[in-house]
Amino acid sequence: MKSDNKPDVCVVGLGYIGLPTAAVIARSGCKVLGIDISEAVVETINRGEIHIEEVDLDGLVHAVVSRGLLSASTSVAASDVYVIAVPTPFDKQHQPDISYVLAAARSVAPVLKAGDVVILESTSPVGTTEQIRDLFAELRPDLKLPGLTRETPDVSIAYCPERVLPGRILEELTNNDRSIGGITPRCARKAIAFYKLFVRGQCIATDARSAEMTKLVENAYRDVNIAFANELSIVADRMGLDVWEVIRLANRHPRVNILTPGPGVGGHCIAVDPWFIVAGAPEDTPLIRTARGVNDGKIHHVIARASALVEAHPTARVACLGLAFKANIDDFRESPARLVAATLARRYGSRISVVEPYAAQLPREFEGTGAVQIDLDTALEECDLLIALVDHDQFRQVPLAERAAKVVYDTRGIWPDQPKPDAEAAPGLRLAS
Repeated sequence: MKSDNKPDVCVVGLGYIGLPTAAVIARSGCKVLGIDISEAVVETINRGEIHIEEVDLDGLVHAVVSRGLLSASTSVAASDVYVIAVPTPFDKQHQPDISYVLAAARSVAPVLKAGDVVILESTSPVGTTEQIRDLFAELRPDLKLPGLTRETPDVSIAYCPERVLPGRILEELTNNDRSIGGITPRCARKAIAFYKLFVRGQCIATDARSAEMTKLVENAYRDVNIAFANELSIVADRMGLDVWEVIRLANRHPRVNILTPGPGVGGHCIAVDPWFIVAGAPEDTPLIRTARGVNDGKIHHVIARASALVEAHPTARVACLGLAFKANIDDFRESPARLVAATLARRYGSRISVVEPYAAQLPREFEGTGAVQIDLDTALEECDLLIALVDHDQFRQVPLAERAAKVVYDTRGIWPDQPKPDAEAAPGLRLAS
């Protein structure tokens, strides 16, 4: 690193994690070059604008671009620290795909020099950081690499996963603790010195494989706990119980904290990362695999319940409220709400309308279905059946007076005051998730 302790930094990948990370690093005074394969993304950032929704990110990006601390390109340039933050999806067999990570490493390899630090932040299967090291060894035999030499290595390589909540990314990138795993202890120390430039939380040293597993465990833990809540909601449906009331009462026990059920699990973390553990130990992960099955199965349960309701009201106009994978964000990756709404659109065509305040237009899978995007006011005025799929604040704030006469399927528990079904007559219907 430079004598002023402000290294030049290259962040590869400018998506939901990479761009906020690049901006926060730049705010600390480092000169940051962000890399993305999309020319449109690069041009947008170089104008001081953003291509994703995140609280306060627009102002921060504009500020650091204006100060000359952040710029974007499609080509990697020589830096002192390289942060890789690219997608790690899985294939149809739920096997992890680290091709984007390895492609990013290949783009970095030609410009590596002695003293550089390479940090992988992408959620990855155990052993991925070592695969990057091995790729560097193949592409740059002139460099001494950690774990492959008895001498002092030329390059430090580490793994440091993000653990942030959409809508609070800038705050949590700065304040959350970080697990920083080096291929060697020296690598971890070099990476920690970098993170301390902009992280207020604790930077805890470990080895790369433990750090990789820690990230996967965090999300698998949440997936298992959500699966319990989702399975409970299905049981409550079968028994005619209000799952929200059951959970509220059970959580009064001092050692019980049941999470909130929903239409499934989405996002690029919780819906994906548990499969990385399963792929690494398929014979030893029955609980994690089952939780994934429960949460994916909940989506189909919601589709079946919603379809039955639509068919029971053959003249009703239907509004699906929300497409994002969670509240108050524009991230639709692996979203159960998106799958539910698109399936209903394919089945019932123009009877289906979609309200999503964080989308300028409907995703491609709605093309040709006849479904349209409308705003919330139009939905409340014109639709007879409301299917609440996302707990956006805008939806939570709809007063009872505007929905009491509607048929309501509330998969998120956002309207606890909605009238319950009555055996003789009821102006509205509230179904548990």
